[in-house]
Amino acid sequence: MDQLHLRLADDGDLAALVRLRDNAARWMLTQGIAGQWQPGELDEDDFRRTTERGGEVWVAEAGDGVAGAWELWWEDEDAWGPQPPVAGYVHRLMVDRAGAPPGTGRLLLHAAERRVAAAGREFVRLDCLAGNARLNAYYLDEGYRAVGQKAGKPQPGGTPKSFTLMEKASRDVR
Repeated sequence: MDQLHLRLADDGDLAALVRLRDNAARWMLTQGIAGQWQPGELDEDDFRRTTERGGEVWVAEAGDGVAGAWELWWEDEDAWGPQPPVAGYVHRLMVDRAGAPPGTGRLLLHAAERRVAAAGREFVRLDCLAGNARLNAYYLDEGYRAVGQKAGKPQPGGTPKSFTLMEKASRDVR
C-alpha cells in the first residue's frame, strides 16, 4: 500500500464517494456488465447511513485524489439473515478506473480483509450479483468460496436482485 493512504471517510468525502460510485457504474456499463450498479443510484445519504448504522466507509487516497473506497458492515441481514457476530461484510468496493494505480482493487480488498481479521471476526463475507460471472470469478480467485444464493435482495431505489454469497476465513487473509 505504499502508493495509497487509507482512512475512514468523513462528511467531506460524501460527494467524492457518490462520484466514485457513479463512475464505477458507468465503467461497468461500458464493459457490458449490466444490472450490477447504475449511475445515480446512490446519494450522499446512502453513504452517511452506513456509518450511522455502525458500519465503516473507507477511502483510499493516491496523490491528491480518491483512488477508491469500500464499506465494511458488521451485519448484513438483507443478504445473510440474522447471524452471530462472526463476520465483517465488504460492500461497495470501488476504484477510480481513470486515476488509481493498477491493482488498487485488490489492495483495497486485502485491506478490508485485514480490518475484519483485526476486529476478531472469523469470516470476511460479501455478496456478488449472481449473473456477474467476471466478478464472481474474481472473488473466487481471491480465495472466497460460494456458500449460497440470496434471491430478491432489496436494492437502494431499485428492484431486488439475486446474489451469490461468498466468504473467506479470516485466517486466510494476506
